[in-house]
Amino acid sequence: MAALQELGIPGSDHLREALTNCTDPLKFIEDFQVENGILLPSLRPALPFLDLHSMRRLEFHESVMEELRERLLQRVGELAASDLKDKNKRLKEILDKSFPAIRVKPLRPIVMCLLKHLPKIDQKYLTILIDDHELYQEADTEVKRQIWEDNQSLFGDEVSPVLTDYIKNKEAALFSTDAEASSVGNGFFGPTPKMRRQDAVIQKLAHMIGKNVKLYDMVLQFLRTLFLRTRNVHYCTLRAEILMVLHDLEVQEIVNVDPCHKFTWCLDACIREKNIDLKKSKELQHFLDGIKRGQEHVLG
Repeated sequence: MAALQELGIPGSDHLREALTNCTDPLKFIEDFQVENGILLPSLRPALPFLDLHSMRRLEFHESVMEELRERLLQRVGELAASDLKDKNKRLKEILDKSFPAIRVKPLRPIVMCLLKHLPKIDQKYLTILIDDHELYQEADTEVKRQIWEDNQSLFGDEVSPVLTDYIKNKEAALFSTDAEASSVGNGFFGPTPKMRRQDAVIQKLAHMIGKNVKLYDMVLQFLRTLFLRTRNVHYCTLRAEILMVLHDLEVQEIVNVDPCHKFTWCLDACIREKNIDLKKSKELQHFLDGIKRGQEHVLG
């Protein structure tokens, strides 16, 4: 494997070439096992016991590697969650040394874990993920957010199915004639606003956005475009529900800059309480008075 050779570990190409050119293949294999095996003197005398139990050396080394991988994933998580001031620098240094291992499937989770915990990933690594479909699909959402920031079309490809699912679910609930579903709160008008925000589709969309203002703006842009094209009011509902989900999650980076936040929050409270008192009525009216005719789309 070329990836292993980049890490200074002899790979399949090295083995093939060495076995082709050596005069004593059996001696070479024995020397290779000694040089690249587990460097633990007390282990070597115990290995023959594995042979007595018909356990291949491959199975043994794979089990050791899996255990070490889990330990390393745990340590990376602990480092990322620590209060160390230089934790990001340490994570980046480990990533720089280990990134070639992303091509080795058993080691890939370690590299992906490092990428996930870095708040700012070098563009050279993001480019590799974009160019390799398999790596991109296996990347965590936290990593993909950094890719989507500068790749609106790719983000649109990811978001589009989610928006479609939302509209389908809304229309299915609206036109459902199942009285029993409505009676238990599963109809269109039954669930409270907070219950509706627990919908898996809305939660998935909120997770895709995270705390990223740029991605949030992209989603609003998609919703505006789709609404103007279809005049489907469910896109307006989704716009409000996304905002309130982020409000529930206390994503201040977004709710503090959205000009519709106070209006939507107030309206959500009125719906929840099934009442518009004088104070809330004045708050809603004050907001609407500030919008000039013909400029509604600016805030929406």
